Amino acid sequence: MHSIAWWPTLLVLMIATFTDLRSCRIPNWLVLPFLVGGIAVSGWTHGWHGVGQSFLGIAVGTVILGILCWLGGMGMGDVKLCAAIGAWIGPSQLLFALVLTGIAGGIMALCWAVAGGFLGEMLSGTGDLLASFRKRGVRPHPQMVLDNPLTRKMPYAPAIAIGTLISFFAH
Repeated sequence: MHSIAWWPTLLVLMIATFTDLRSCRIPNWLVLPFLVGGIAVSGWTHGWHGVGQSFLGIAVGTVILGILCWLGGMGMGDVKLCAAIGAWIGPSQLLFALVLTGIAGGIMALCWAVAGGFLGEMLSGTGDLLASFRKRGVRPHPQMVLDNPLTRKMPYAPAIAIGTLISFFAH
C-alpha cells in the first residue's frame, strides 16, 4: 500500500519467524501493536481511504486464514499475523502475498517431509484429507488438526515471511 510498509513488516516477520520456530507461537505483543500501527500509518499517509484499505486488508487476512484455522490446519497466531500484515499492505497485495505464502509453505512442507523421512506418510495423509472431504464437507478432519498431539506441526511464520517479502519485491 505504501513504501514505508516494508521495513516494519520485515522487522515483525523476522521476530515472528524466530518465535514461531522456537516455540510454535506468534505472540500478541508483537502482532497487535503492528496491526494498530498499520491502520495509523495508512491513515496518516492516505487519509480515510488508507484506513479503509487497512481494514479491508485485515478482513482478507482474517477470513482466509481464519477458515484454515477453523479447519485445524493453522494457528491463531498465523491468522493475527496475516491480518496485521493486511493492515499495512492492503487487500490486493495481501492476496498476492498469501498465494506466494501458500507456494512457499508447500515447498517447505515437502522439504521438511523429505528431510524427516515421512514424505510417503504426508502424501498419503493429503490423499486421505482430499478423499474424505466429500463425506466430511467443510468440517475439520478429526486426525489432521493442530489439537491432535500426534499431528506433525510446521511453524508457518517462515512461509508467511517468504510470501510477504516476495510480494514486496514483485509489487
